[in-house]
Amino acid sequence: MGVSMATAKHWVERWERQQQRYAVDREERFTVIADVVEHISADRARPLLLDLGCGPGSLAARLAERLPDAEIVAVDMDPLLLELARTHRAGTARYVDTVIGDDGWTDALDLDRPLDAAVSTTALHYLPEPTLLRTYRRLAALLRPGGALVNGDHFPAAGRSCAELTAHVGRCRAERSHSHAHEDWRSWWSAVAEDPELADLFTERERRLAVHAASSGDYDLTAARHMELLRQAGFAQVAPVWQFGDSHVLVAVKD
Repeated sequence: MGVSMATAKHWVERWERQQQRYAVDREERFTVIADVVEHISADRARPLLLDLGCGPGSLAARLAERLPDAEIVAVDMDPLLLELARTHRAGTARYVDTVIGDDGWTDALDLDRPLDAAVSTTALHYLPEPTLLRTYRRLAALLRPGGALVNGDHFPAAGRSCAELTAHVGRCRAERSHSHAHEDWRSWWSAVAEDPELADLFTERERRLAVHAASSGDYDLTAARHMELLRQAGFAQVAPVWQFGDSHVLVAVKD
C-alpha cells in the first residue's frame, strides 16, 4: 500500500491548507504546544514525545524542527494518513498504527522509558468520555514525574450563548485571515478517494471507520470538563495556556 514521494507530498500539502479552515490560528497553536514541550523537556538530552492522533505528521514535523534531538512516537488509526506521514515525513517520527483508547493500545508503542510529553491536536475529542478518562489515566501512567500532556483542540464554552460566542469569534478570525478560502474536509477526502494510487489505503480506511463508527465521542465536552477528567486521571496541575475563540491548548502536568 505504499505511495510515491510525489503523491505523498501533494496530499500532505493540500492537507495543511485544508486544516487551516478548522484550527483557529493553527500555526500559533502548534507553536504554543512546542513552547510547552520545549520547556518541559529543557533538561533532557533526548526527550521522548508521543503524538496522539498524528494524521499525516503535522504536529510531529513542527516538534522535530524545534527539538531535533527528540524521539517522537506518532500514533493514529488511519492507514492512509499514516502512509502519507511515513512517506513524506519519514525521518520525523516513528509512526505506529493503533487505536487510541482500545484495550492494550499502548503496548504497540514499544516505549523504552517514560514519556517526557504527550501531545495532541484536534484528535482526542472523538473519544467517548469513559474512554477519554481511561486514556488520560493511561497517559498519566506513561509520563515521567514533571512530564505533561498538552492538548490543542476546540472546546465549547459552558452554556449555549457563550458557546455560540466563542465559535463566532473563531469564525471571524478565520474570515479575517482568509482561511475559509481553502478546500474543506469533505472536498479533500472526496479528491483523495479519486486518486488510484491511494485506492487500497482509502478502502482500508473506510473499513476501519465503519468498525469504529459506533464508538464516536463527545464533541461537546467543555474545557472545564476535560480539566475535571484530567484531575480524575491523576494530573494534579491542569490549566489552559492559550485560547482564541473555542480553540484551546490545555496542559496537564504529572507531579
